Amino acid sequence: MQSRLWYQLSPGEALEALQTDAGRGLAELEARRRLEEAGPNQLKAKPKVPPYRIFLAQFQDFMVLVLLAATAVSAFLGETADAITIVAIVVINAILGFVQEYRAERSLEALKEMAAPEARVRRDNEVRRVPARDIVPGDILLLESGDRVAADALLLKAINLQADEAALTGESVPVHKEPGPLRGTVAVGDRRNMVHQGTVITSGRGEAVVVATGMNTEVGQIAGMLQEVEDEDTPLQKRLASLGRWLVLACLAICATVVIIGTMRGEELYGMFLAGVSLAVAAIPEGLPAIVTVCLALGVQKMVQRNAIIRKLPAVETLGCATVICSDKTGTLTQNQMTVRRVWAGGKSLMVSGTGYIPQGEYQDQGRRVAVDGDLKMLLTIAALCNNALLQKAGLTIGGWLRRGNGREKAGVGQKTGFFSKMFGGRNGGNWSISGDPTEGALLVAAAKGGLWRERLEREEPRVAEIPFDSGRKRMSVICRAGRGLRAYVKGAPDVILDLCDRILVDGRVLPLDAARRELMRAENEAMAGQALRVLALAYRDLEAGAEIKGETVEKNLILVGLMGMLDPPRPEAAAAIRVCHQAGIKVVMITGDHQVTARAVARELGLPAGAGQVLNGRELETMNDTELARVAPEVNVYARVSPHHKLRIVRALKANGHIVAMTGDGVNDAPAIKEADIGIAMGRSGTDVAREAAAMVLADDNFATIVAAVEEGRGIYDNIRKFIRYLLSCNIGEVFTMFVAAISGLPLPLLPIQILWMNLVTDGLPAMALGVDKKEPGLMQRPPHQPGESVFARGLGKGMAVLGLQIGLATLAVFILGLYLGDGDLITARTLAFTTLVMAQLFAVFECRSEHLSPFAVGYFSNPYLVLAVACSVTMQLLVLYVPFLQVVFKTAPLNSFHWGIVLLAAGWRTLLQAISYYLVAPVWRLVWQK
Repeated sequence: MQSRLWYQLSPGEALEALQTDAGRGLAELEARRRLEEAGPNQLKAKPKVPPYRIFLAQFQDFMVLVLLAATAVSAFLGETADAITIVAIVVINAILGFVQEYRAERSLEALKEMAAPEARVRRDNEVRRVPARDIVPGDILLLESGDRVAADALLLKAINLQADEAALTGESVPVHKEPGPLRGTVAVGDRRNMVHQGTVITSGRGEAVVVATGMNTEVGQIAGMLQEVEDEDTPLQKRLASLGRWLVLACLAICATVVIIGTMRGEELYGMFLAGVSLAVAAIPEGLPAIVTVCLALGVQKMVQRNAIIRKLPAVETLGCATVICSDKTGTLTQNQMTVRRVWAGGKSLMVSGTGYIPQGEYQDQGRRVAVDGDLKMLLTIAALCNNALLQKAGLTIGGWLRRGNGREKAGVGQKTGFFSKMFGGRNGGNWSISGDPTEGALLVAAAKGGLWRERLEREEPRVAEIPFDSGRKRMSVICRAGRGLRAYVKGAPDVILDLCDRILVDGRVLPLDAARRELMRAENEAMAGQALRVLALAYRDLEAGAEIKGETVEKNLILVGLMGMLDPPRPEAAAAIRVCHQAGIKVVMITGDHQVTARAVARELGLPAGAGQVLNGRELETMNDTELARVAPEVNVYARVSPHHKLRIVRALKANGHIVAMTGDGVNDAPAIKEADIGIAMGRSGTDVAREAAAMVLADDNFATIVAAVEEGRGIYDNIRKFIRYLLSCNIGEVFTMFVAAISGLPLPLLPIQILWMNLVTDGLPAMALGVDKKEPGLMQRPPHQPGESVFARGLGKGMAVLGLQIGLATLAVFILGLYLGDGDLITARTLAFTTLVMAQLFAVFECRSEHLSPFAVGYFSNPYLVLAVACSVTMQLLVLYVPFLQVVFKTAPLNSFHWGIVLLAAGWRTLLQAISYYLVAPVWRLVWQK
């Protein structure tokens, strides 16, 4: 029964198939039997993983196991402080991972909350309210304005019925519903004879027979998609895991070699073992995951200040390497506020400025302001009076002087947020909104821009009667008292209204609507439709005081006044954000449930190429298999009239091409694709709970431009991660190289185990952490994203790291050998010289690691005060070890004199000295010669 295409059946055929009676409804006993058979009308989730298993799974990561091994080594060496620190790092990381994973699994719970708590059904010839979970196939649903639909159902009756399906299909305006079978395969958004679970009835009333419940509904199928989507590691997690495995194997091999060679030379086995494991602790950057976590956490705080809420720490970095952003149109790239953009009245086509529901704007003819009088005034009067929507400010409908303002404010600039600002802020203060149909709301705003407010007009011309909109008639009329007589105001589809008119208003005169004027009207209508505007025609007719109020008598011999074309406008900042994305090498893809003409027009306004081969609709997509879609996906910029499973396929097709995909959205229909994408981004204001819980990042202001800020932040964080990887591993290479060369060359060991551990604490802690808060380099958004699969050593980082590490190691060995020579074999002084040289060389190197392209002098030594403070602390700690007597005993060091310090600073800082000469002497001379 669930596999039927119900929208293809007539009401009678559906009732027969479901064995139910529309007049009586199901019998209560039969309803109970069907409930047992079909199960409750609720979404099912996979068996939940117990929280303790989610927590324990956090300890299965390879780098976490390395940290635990380092803990054991530190404890064995008696370094209790190091062991406690590492354990704390492991536990904190595990808690963070547990919280993120546990919250992500709430997606289905949020989806369940979309179901209506109760529904009105007809059973045993009585109207009853029953819990939504007890609805069964065959139940007769009674629908009214404001109801949330409890299950998927086929319409039996509909009177002016409209449903808001934005959360399910992305359709920006309510959809008119009417019974009657549909032919062929029809997408969810076009099934006008059905209502779907979780959608909301915005107007009218109707009856429908339930055809699907629970997981068989459209929302249920989306829930099934969510369950099928597997979580993947982020690019950063994959790189760090690979880095960790490589480092551990390399370091353990080198350290084992040092132990074996030292033992073969006759060194004590126990001493060499301690040296080897100490070197392993120093060589493996156990602080790396902690620094990455802190760096990402700081990035999260910055993003909160920029209206982006990060639910998963790696999301910031992942967005920074995104190559494609798939964005839902309605409410994300557009304002989700229908706006009149163009009107035609008195033979003139006028543009309307202003967007959204703020009643601020003007009417323009070729860029010049036009006075609102004559034909235009009549057009706006009809728009305001033939209307059932309400234009509200701060949730209240207020007329009179409170709305006028002084005309000097600019929308969104300098607005205050207090109560009195909301109430008395003129047209621009407070939050303007629409209660009712968005199309009628757009007409109200257009009239208000011309100074015509419905409340005032109705005081002058009170409404007497209404002939409501009907999807068959495609028009609406209101009859108002005008002076001693009546006047009918009519709006509707242009082709319908045009056939009912025999006259036209031009320059205040009523003229015959001849063939030429009719053709002009049709041409204007087609021009507006070609711009993806939704067009309405407006007309009026004077009636006698006692005229009969019926559609067939009122809606004839009308006087045509004009046309109004409206559109859900793009966000003003979205086009600029898309341009920045293109400069940054990021492809932007618009995915929408709207029709192709509308999607193409919006894409053009946003600056998205929408030519041949760059726009694909749901029907075309349905004919492609996954391989064909993956082949064309890199060229497509706009997807129109798509269904939820299409979005999922699109994301997978882009990922199959090697892209890092970000998916933005706000509706239930976006949730599977959001979860499948490398990073899911949900809207905070207009988004559903389902989308937010499936996402890794939530935009608090629903602003596409915020994504650009997130991309910039993500790239900056990844740069900082590369900085401290370069720093940590360069230093570790220097340490390992020093010990390894000494071991194989027959020299005494330059460093003792306790010195290696101390150096690890002094150099790998605060300085590396300070690199994580370094400022972003200029030009960050003018370069392409790094390749999704690239190693952290790519773009010369590995080579530069190896060169720097080897130079640090060679300098340390040279000082050690010189110390042995000058001190006549004084091993303590020689080791102290080598120990201090290695520490100072690393502290010089930390400034060099701040940029992969610029010298530290170009970056500025004091531009990161946290780094300066961290280096000062590290130097102080090293001085304590050298000059505090009881620490000299513990670390087996000797105090250094000024001659020693000269050797140490020259060996440790020779690279910095050369860079200073190059920056302050060579470069200026070269620029001077080049200019001449």
